This record gives sequence, structure tokens and C-alpha cells, in this order.
Amino acid sequence: MSKARYIEAKQKWAEKQKARGVTARTTASQDRLPPGQKLTEGFPVLDLGVQPQIALADWQLTLDGVVAQRVELNWDQFNALPQVEDVSDFHCVTTWSKYDCRWGGVAFTTLYELAQPKPEAQFVYFTSYDGYSTNVPLARCLDEDVLVATSFEGQPLSREHGGPARVIIPKLYAWKGAKFVNGISFLAEDKLGYWEVRGYSNTADPWTEDRYA
Repeated sequence: MSKARYIEAKQKWAEKQKARGVTARTTASQDRLPPGQKLTEGFPVLDLGVQPQIALADWQLTLDGVVAQRVELNWDQFNALPQVEDVSDFHCVTTWSKYDCRWGGVAFTTLYELAQPKPEAQFVYFTSYDGYSTNVPLARCLDEDVLVATSFEGQPLSREHGGPARVIIPKLYAWKGAKFVNGISFLAEDKLGYWEVRGYSNTADPWTEDRYA
């Protein structure tokens, strides 16, 4: 499927869900499996229909915005930062979830400390090599399980799953975790990302089933 057809299909799917009356719940579920989700043993691949081939020698991550220190990290510099491993569940807006995913990489808090966002920074805007973008409140990014992952289940993160590096934010629907990430901007004001301007929720909370704007 071409990129344009894939995007059109995703938008139509979201519109159908909204037409069915799928709206955010007023009370969050306490279950491990969020409402409306089904467990999978596999790991479906969803992206914009483009999986860029990024040579590690060319990879770069930029931290900028309202920060005290603009930072540019190449692959070696990024991997020289303190490394963490975290096991978390993964929830896709297309109604599947995968338990106990083991990710390795650099904690978001480490990148936060490098860039030193100014007090007015309240939001984070992620950009990617495939043209993707998404936005998350800074407070949600500072959870201890948020990271820029470079490995999955002990192996280098594959291209189909967003390698060489992708964002993981387990407490939100997975579209908030940008694949092929190359930029993290700290912003004073919110800026909608790729799917957010196309009808998807700005908050993306799986436990309130907050899928669509």
C-alpha cells in the first residue's frame, strides 16, 4: 500500500470509529489491558508506509526548543550515554496490545538533563526521518519508563519497528512514540503532530479509551 493510501485508510478508520460513538471514558479502567484492546503474541508493523534506511554513521538526534543547551548527538555519542532497560506493555490505537516488551536505550530524563529545558517548556514535539511527528506533554515524558529505544528483546531495534531509534511512552497509545526519531523539541506551547491534526486524540490515554479528538 502506498503512503497516501495508507494515510487515507487510517483516517477513514478513525472517522468510522468516531461515527460509532467511540469516545473517551470519564473513568479510567484499572485493568492491565485497556478497554477495547486485544492481546497479541506477534508485533504488527504500522507506520506511514515509509521505512527509511538510516546508516548509523548518518544518524543524528537533535534536542532543541526552549532549552539552555541545544544538543546534537551522533550514534556513538548517544550510545555513550547511560543505558537503561525497561519492560512495559505496548498499546496500539488499532486495538491490539502486547505485554512485557523489553526495550533498551536512553531514558528520556537523561536527554532532558542534557538539554536543560527552561521553566516555560511544557510540551515535547518529536520528529522523525520519515516525516512523522507527534506531541506529548512534558510531564508525561518524564515518567521513568519513557525512553529512546535502540534495542528490543536484547537485539538492535529493527528497521520495521522504527530502528535505529524510536520513542517508547508506555502509558500512552503507541502512535505517541515516534519511530525513526531524529528530533526532540521542548516547547512552551503545544503543537499538534501528524495524526493529531488528522483527528486522533491529543492526550491518547489507553485506559480512558481516548483515541480520537
